[in-house]
Amino acid sequence: MKTIDSIPTSKIQRASKLVKTGAKVGVNYIKYYGDKLTKSELEAKEKLNQNNAEDIYNGLKQLKGSALKVAQMLSMEKSILPQAYVEKFSLAQFSVPPLSPPLVIKTFKKYFGQAPDAIFDSFNSTSVNAASIGQVHIAEKYGKKLAVKIQYPGVADSIQSDLAMVKPIAIQMFNIKGKDSDKYFKEVENKLVEETNYNLELAQSLEIAEACKHIPYLKFPSYYPEFSSERIITMDYMVGKHLSEFTAVNTNQDLSNQIGQSLWDFYMFQIHKLKKVHADPHPGNFLISDEGNLIALDFGCMKTIPETFYVPYFELAEKSSIDNKDIFRQKLFELEILKPEDSDSELQFFTDMFHEMLSIFTQPFHSEIFDFSDAQFFGRIADLGEKYSKNTELRKMNGNRGSKHFIYMNRTFFGLYNLMFDLKAQNIKINNFNTL
Repeated sequence: MKTIDSIPTSKIQRASKLVKTGAKVGVNYIKYYGDKLTKSELEAKEKLNQNNAEDIYNGLKQLKGSALKVAQMLSMEKSILPQAYVEKFSLAQFSVPPLSPPLVIKTFKKYFGQAPDAIFDSFNSTSVNAASIGQVHIAEKYGKKLAVKIQYPGVADSIQSDLAMVKPIAIQMFNIKGKDSDKYFKEVENKLVEETNYNLELAQSLEIAEACKHIPYLKFPSYYPEFSSERIITMDYMVGKHLSEFTAVNTNQDLSNQIGQSLWDFYMFQIHKLKKVHADPHPGNFLISDEGNLIALDFGCMKTIPETFYVPYFELAEKSSIDNKDIFRQKLFELEILKPEDSDSELQFFTDMFHEMLSIFTQPFHSEIFDFSDAQFFGRIADLGEKYSKNTELRKMNGNRGSKHFIYMNRTFFGLYNLMFDLKAQNIKINNFNTL
C-alpha cells in the first residue's frame, strides 16, 4: 500500500484539502445530471454515490484524524448512508494508507524523545495496521513480540477545526436544528479528545481487562506503561483474524455461537455492571484467535453511562413500557426525545416513530435466548431506517432529539448488533452476564 510522507496539520492546510474534495463532489453532480439523460434515475444516483464516496474517502484518508474518524463512525450507520458510502468509509476501520517509515521515526522521536531502536530490541518502521487516529508497528523487547501504536502527528490539535468543517454536513444529514444542538457536537468532540490521549487509553485498557477477565473465551493483550506515552501505546502483539475476516471464512456454527456469547456477555457486563462501555464496536477492534478466543483491542473510546440516563433508557426497552402508552410517552420525555415545546403533531409523530422503531430494536431483550442470525429481524431494522430516511414529514421537523448520551450508546448497540449478525450467532443467552 502506498505510504504518506506528510499529513496536513494546520487549519488552512486541512480546510484547503476539504475544499478540493468539495470541488470534486461538485463535478460529480454535474456528471450526475448528464447521466440522468442517458440512464435511469437509480443508475445515475448509484454512480453519483460511488463517485462521491470515493472522492470524499480519498480526501479524508489524507487528512486522517477526526475527519476520518467521523467517516468510520458513519460507516456503522448502515441504515442511514447509501451502500457505496458504507463500503468505502468502512475502510477507515483498519485499512488506510500508513505513514512512511521516515515519518514514523520522526514522529516517534517527537512523542517519546528517543528513536525506537534506542528503546526496543527491534522495531519495524513499516506499519502492519493503519486506522483513523494511529497506526501499529511490530517491535520486540525481552524476547516478546509487541504492538506499538503511534498516533498520527497533529491529530489531537486539529479536532476542533475538523469538527467545525464536518458540522454543516452532519447538520444537514441528520436535520439538526435548535439552540441546544451543540451538545451533540461537544459530546463527539470530548470523546475524540479522549481517544487521542493514550495515557487515558492505557488506564482504561488495564481497567477493562481486569474487570472482564472472568468472561469465558475473552482475552486481552498485556500493556506496557514503561513503553507508552501520551501519543504512543505499547501492548502484546495478538495473533488472530479480524472479526470480519473470520466471518468471511468460518463454517463452524458452534464456534460462532461461542464467540457471539462472549461478545454479548462482554458488552452486557460493561453496560449493566460497570456502567461504562467500549463504544467503538467495529470489526477492526476484535480478533479471533486460532484457539477460538475473542480478543478485544483499543479502549480509547469508552462511554460512561450516568444513572440518570441508564435507568430510563433500559426501562424504555422493557416490553411492559413499550406496551403501555402513558409510560412509553413519559420515558420519551425523560430521555429528551419528546419536548415540552413540541406541537401536538410533533408529539404524535415522534411517539409513533420511536414506538415502531423500539418495538423491533428491543426484541433481543424481550426473551431469554435470541437468534442473531435472523435475517428477517435485521431486515426489518434496515427497512425502518430506509423508511424514515425518505420521510418528507420528518425532514421538516427538528431532528435535534434525545439526550446527548444516545450518540455513543446507540453507536454501541448498532455496532454490537451488526457484529452479532456478521457472526450469525445463535442461541445467545441475553442475561448470561448475570451468572458469570
